[in-house]
Amino acid sequence: MLQILLVDAAVSAAAFLALWLVSLRIRDVSFIDAWWGLGMGLIAWTAFLQGLPTPRGMLLTTIGTVWALRLGGYLLWRWRKHGADRRYVAMLAHAEKERGWSFAKTSLLLVFSLQYVMQFVVALPVQLGQAPGPLGPLAAAGAALAVLGILFETVGDAQLVAFKADPANAGKVMDKGLWRYTRHPNYFGDACTWWGLFLIAAEALPWGPLSMIGPALLTFTLIRWSGVPTTEGRLKKTRPDYAAYVARTSGFVPWFPKTNPLP
Repeated sequence: MLQILLVDAAVSAAAFLALWLVSLRIRDVSFIDAWWGLGMGLIAWTAFLQGLPTPRGMLLTTIGTVWALRLGGYLLWRWRKHGADRRYVAMLAHAEKERGWSFAKTSLLLVFSLQYVMQFVVALPVQLGQAPGPLGPLAAAGAALAVLGILFETVGDAQLVAFKADPANAGKVMDKGLWRYTRHPNYFGDACTWWGLFLIAAEALPWGPLSMIGPALLTFTLIRWSGVPTTEGRLKKTRPDYAAYVARTSGFVPWFPKTNPLP
């Protein structure tokens, strides 16, 4: 297992280094969001190909690949359509102004290196779960939860794209479809997918249970760090109706909207 982790880390590091060099050429790091998903697919396959094929490894790798291609493809399309992400532009400008850092230094230390470490940790279920062993009830429950998560975020993203494509919705808050029941169906779907992959991996003793660190870090990141706080901080400033939407709509786990929210 140590060998698998070391090879995964080396392959992932090589990919991140190559992408960093690309960012220096185009002066944009926004495409790294697409690699967040695609890179986890690479890690899953790198781990899978190092050992003997097992039903658990095949299940983890298949679900991980579907999730990676779906999310990575969507975020790559979004970057190509909308251009540089304002979050990264602001981060790079701030580091240059306040610290005197160059584009190369900021992008390497605050974007690529950080995401490299986080991606490797979050992807622990598809690495530590490669150990042989029979599939049991946890694996069945995990597969169902992971598939539900992929479907949930896919539908949520498709609904948001359709909403934004309608000029009549300019400046409005998306509160239809899945967005009526949770303010972040995409983040909730991500969390479900990786907790599901953890359940599949958890039956692979002795290392599988340790992979809980991955989805725990992802959930914390989505709810407390770069997910919900970043998105909602911006929307509260740019959407006048967003405060009312927050008051009536669940923040993460889907639930029925409040009919008479407190002011």
